[in-house]
Amino acid sequence: MKVLANDGISKSGIEALEKAGIEVITTKVAQEQLINYINQHKIDAVLVRSATTVRKEVIDSCQSIKLIGRGGVGMDNIDVAYAKEKGIHVINTPAASSASVAELVFAHLFTGVRFLYDANRMMPLDGDTKFNDLKKSYAKGIELRGKTIGIIGLGRIGQEVARIALGLGMNVLACDKYVKNAEITLEFFTGEKISLAIETIPFNEILKVSDFITLHVPAQDGYVIGKKEIEQMKHGAAIINAARGGVLDEVALKEALDTGKLSFAGLDTFEEEPSPAIQVLMNPKISMSPHIGAATVEAQERIGIELAEKIITHFKI
Repeated sequence: MKVLANDGISKSGIEALEKAGIEVITTKVAQEQLINYINQHKIDAVLVRSATTVRKEVIDSCQSIKLIGRGGVGMDNIDVAYAKEKGIHVINTPAASSASVAELVFAHLFTGVRFLYDANRMMPLDGDTKFNDLKKSYAKGIELRGKTIGIIGLGRIGQEVARIALGLGMNVLACDKYVKNAEITLEFFTGEKISLAIETIPFNEILKVSDFITLHVPAQDGYVIGKKEIEQMKHGAAIINAARGGVLDEVALKEALDTGKLSFAGLDTFEEEPSPAIQVLMNPKISMSPHIGAATVEAQERIGIELAEKIITHFKI
């Protein structure tokens, strides 16, 4: 049996698969060569992250594929329903990267409230000649403690965000179409635990009262946050999007940042990946990262092991 991990897989994942007698190929195959490669090597399972797509054309052209795996949460780069129609098993790793994504949200939040998105650009340019001026410019940062964070989407990642926020002493609000409430458990290094309940409230209420909005929803038709929603937000609020490009209207976001309606934004995902709009990339009030929410050593280890376990279980090896 052969598995093509086209976007890579952790060493632990490879070892688990090979121990089960499965050949793991980690050659990076270009998208346009994917069909030929799969057919030539008679690949049984294809594992991808966000770079490789497995659409109808690939599914129809590659009769050897029995399983498609996504290392991560969202599966918008796979035609899941069509694959299942064709009898192909589809798996992902929804829990493995939750903590990593949640921590990146707070990396962007801390960067925003202390102006690091700008300070990191200006210090190399003017730090040696205008140190005191820059010090004065960035002297009005704020603390996250006591502020209200609105979590749009209270799934696994949203709950991890809530856990960190509660630990920081923030007021946590959430909304979700499918989740009415969640119990968030804080675990301390001493072994002690505290559980707190969070009940979801209407979306519009989240917009009106939150100091920070963070998005944790799947890709979908239309924006979750557009011009109309931004107008309902508090003056000086901020938005973090570490979910999917396309759920936040970047044109409306830029306008709100330019007018001061919003104080800053943090983006890990973009509407036009992998070539984000230059107006977004050059905006001085946006903290940016290149879609690295799940890209930690720990998350990739968990993802690789979980994929391996699901493959071995499915094929009953």
